[in-house]
Amino acid sequence: MAWPDAVAKPFETHLEDVLGEQLEVFVHRPRTLREMLEHTDRFDDIEYLIIDEHRLTYAEVRRMVAALSTALHEQYGVTHGSRVAILGENMVEWLLTFWATTVLGGITVGINSWWSPDEIAFYMDDCEPTIIAVSDRMRDHLPEQTPPLVRMDSIIDELITPNLGAAMPAAEIDEDDPVVILYTSGTTGRSKGAVNTHRNAISMVMLQSMARMAKFFADPNSPRDIGATSFPFFHVSGLYGSLLVPLMAGDTSVFLTGKFDAAKVLRAVDAEGCTKISIVPTTGWRIARELQANRDQYDLSTLQRFTGGGAPMTPAMQEALREQIPHIQFAFGYGLTECAGLATGASNDMLSRNPNTAGVPYPTAQVQIWDENDVPQPDGTEGLVMVRGPMVMPGYWDNEAANDKTFAPGHWLRTGDLGTLTDGELELTGRRSDLILRGGENVYPAEIEFALEEHPAIVEVVVVGVAHPDLGQEVCAHVVVNSDVTGEDLTEFLKPRLAYFKIPSKWVIGRGPLPRTASGKIMRKQLQS
Repeated sequence: MAWPDAVAKPFETHLEDVLGEQLEVFVHRPRTLREMLEHTDRFDDIEYLIIDEHRLTYAEVRRMVAALSTALHEQYGVTHGSRVAILGENMVEWLLTFWATTVLGGITVGINSWWSPDEIAFYMDDCEPTIIAVSDRMRDHLPEQTPPLVRMDSIIDELITPNLGAAMPAAEIDEDDPVVILYTSGTTGRSKGAVNTHRNAISMVMLQSMARMAKFFADPNSPRDIGATSFPFFHVSGLYGSLLVPLMAGDTSVFLTGKFDAAKVLRAVDAEGCTKISIVPTTGWRIARELQANRDQYDLSTLQRFTGGGAPMTPAMQEALREQIPHIQFAFGYGLTECAGLATGASNDMLSRNPNTAGVPYPTAQVQIWDENDVPQPDGTEGLVMVRGPMVMPGYWDNEAANDKTFAPGHWLRTGDLGTLTDGELELTGRRSDLILRGGENVYPAEIEFALEEHPAIVEVVVVGVAHPDLGQEVCAHVVVNSDVTGEDLTEFLKPRLAYFKIPSKWVIGRGPLPRTASGKIMRKQLQS
């Protein structure tokens, strides 16, 4: 039975060959994201995207995507395999450009709009895009030499409107073709381009929407899910969770743009009747504090749950939100960009019993704990979290050295996270490779240390994450110097080199050596207090 009409056993699985490995996959699944979008003709008059002044139905989005894909193909030569880089803040043109690229069989490269000009130039050179779509606000962040530019602010007037009524250009797309490249922070200094395929993205969508799909298949007239989100589109949470998941049952996404504002999010929930809010720890805390101060200003009777992932949702934050919204439920997932953002899920019942849980592996996802010698460990033993399944990326873009370090035989993904599995339930016990999680953003110390080592006054440096009441962690740099220099001086030195969120907010500057072990390794843990 073909998707999406597999009502009897919508989540039936079997083994298939996936890039040379026998993996469990869903039998009834869409093969490409284009197929998913085309099947939304069942929801033509339902609002799909609410963002800024735009309220677009599924039919309107398909019509605009057909027009834009025609323009990109005919005017800019975008075709199967073309990379289309997007540099801009969250705006409707970002989403339409992603869809237009996707239906052509192209590859969207999400450029982090918080990166410095030097970082943007490096990653543009790495992915070699055919074109770059850039917002007016971000135009001056580009290097002088670029591929052809598409002004995002003029896309609707200049590319979509003249081509309305055009059909989507034909495209042959395989489910193992790349669909996005998203750059993730790297332990060796530079970010790596994680390649996600149509298969990876669809695997994540089906896993994240299983509960919603079960209701929809049982009753196609069930109430819509209306989600409020402020995640950046260059993250899997913003791109997949909020743009792709709604397609399965004709749901709606309300995108809150600009700087995160808890009051704005709660007003949107009130006005649009949102059923869920997607959060990271920082935004969860800000919502809790806004409710503690102004709970009586918002009607949250439609709000059913908070969803999220990417960083642990602390028990204290969960409790603070439950106190303000007693009927609320939580659904959190564990994953990373390299596995399309999802491998395990924790239900509300699990989190009520154990707020620290990362949940259980989803169907088709395999999770094991290995030691440093790649040996699977028994129940309850701490070790490296390993993930395998159709959601796992084929590899990093043009980076075989990184792939060799990241994958074990059988295409097992080394997540770098430490954890335990007990009776099938995952609990994380440590950061991966000294990762700093600052307000939902991944920050790797090595990248900052490499940049600081270029300063002539610095003898040695180590960067660690320290606790922060709002951000979860903030970046702290311990530096040994050979001349007078201040934290303000070093901050100015880093501004053109690094995104603002990577620049240390705390500085410990001295003339003495940093603490080291007998073998010469810096004692990071000692510096994190």
